[in-house]
Amino acid sequence: MSGHGSPTTEIPHQPGTRLAIVAASWHEQVMDGLLAGALRASSEAGIAEPTVVRAPGSFELPVIADALARTHDAVVALGVVIRGGTPHFDYVCAAATDGLGRVALDHGTPIGFGLLTCDDEQQALDRAGLPGSSEDKGHGAAAAALTTASVLAGLAVQHEEAPRGA
Repeated sequence: MSGHGSPTTEIPHQPGTRLAIVAASWHEQVMDGLLAGALRASSEAGIAEPTVVRAPGSFELPVIADALARTHDAVVALGVVIRGGTPHFDYVCAAATDGLGRVALDHGTPIGFGLLTCDDEQQALDRAGLPGSSEDKGHGAAAAALTTASVLAGLAVQHEEAPRGA
């Protein structure tokens, strides 16, 4: 399983963090599981009401994440692309992945990468955090974004306290 060896980290308690979750609409059962996992991670961090926005599909995740990164401390992008018989899979996966990375770097905002890129529907179900799933990628993506936001906030405080060149 691809999650083998993943770290176990506690999500920092950060109730003042402005979190947004953008979730694609394709593959409703998988997306419901991913979104539930991200919302659970948000709750564990003490964030009562993150902003939740639905995207038409995974290709649209970067542009919506870009808009959300302007007003939020962290964004979680959730989607699923299942390989078909054409190269469309490769184009959507590459565009969404590259776009989300660009948003993170352009804004300095953590983007939780919860885009499942699977060969078949069963692989997606196994990663969706549903009953019987072996992984919960929605929770993991939110945990990564929230932990990174906490690290960045700590670095900003250190930078303010340290004299330049120290």
